Amino acid sequence: MRVVSLVPSLSEAIAVTLPGALVGATDWCSRPVDLEVTRIGGTKNPDVARILALGPDLVIANEEENRAPDLDALRAAGVEVLVTEVRSVPRAFAELDRVLGACGARSRPAWLDAAEAAWSALPAPAERTRAVVPVWRRPWMVLGRDTFAGDVLARLGVDHVYAAHPERYPRVPLDALRAQAPDLVVLPDEPYRFTADDGPEAFPGLPCALVSGRHLTWYGPSLTEAPRVLAGALRAARR
Repeated sequence: MRVVSLVPSLSEAIAVTLPGALVGATDWCSRPVDLEVTRIGGTKNPDVARILALGPDLVIANEEENRAPDLDALRAAGVEVLVTEVRSVPRAFAELDRVLGACGARSRPAWLDAAEAAWSALPAPAERTRAVVPVWRRPWMVLGRDTFAGDVLARLGVDHVYAAHPERYPRVPLDALRAQAPDLVVLPDEPYRFTADDGPEAFPGLPCALVSGRHLTWYGPSLTEAPRVLAGALRAARR
């Protein structure tokens, strides 16, 4: 199989499980750190001609990260495109099984079993916390309804304020975010790179958890350690 991935987390999953199968990936596909494949542009602006030149048997995409016109252009050129939809932790495991099988895996990788076991072993949270979870600023955007990251946090005892919003990633003015009076603000380092100096200052008086975006939003080998890593960051912010 010759596979091109347009999804960073799935690039990692394929590369770790099926060395050599991945021939192309986006500029944002940063894992594994030694990944050496042809780069084909961004998730939102892939170079279709460069992808076609690689002669892929399969292109892996995601309904949220990639644009339909790019995927349609690949299909029109005769390339098979597998589009994933991941909006919860259980769905992530199902889609990982589907993707790896389509890429030629003959058995389920040990890391996927370990990841599913880690999430299955999570105890019920002793308490629940209301949080605002920005994913961008200028303009401010937050987690809304029906997101993978939202489900991850819910399983760790964090209920994000905009979970019932009609949009999945609504734009909300900063004053409105503050007016929600959350217990916690969760600031991931991707897609926007929030840091100790860029983000917390917008929410004076509120505890802010700086968390790994890879562990919050990626579905792949990072799922194995995500419960522990994220829980540690959340605890540290609430002390």
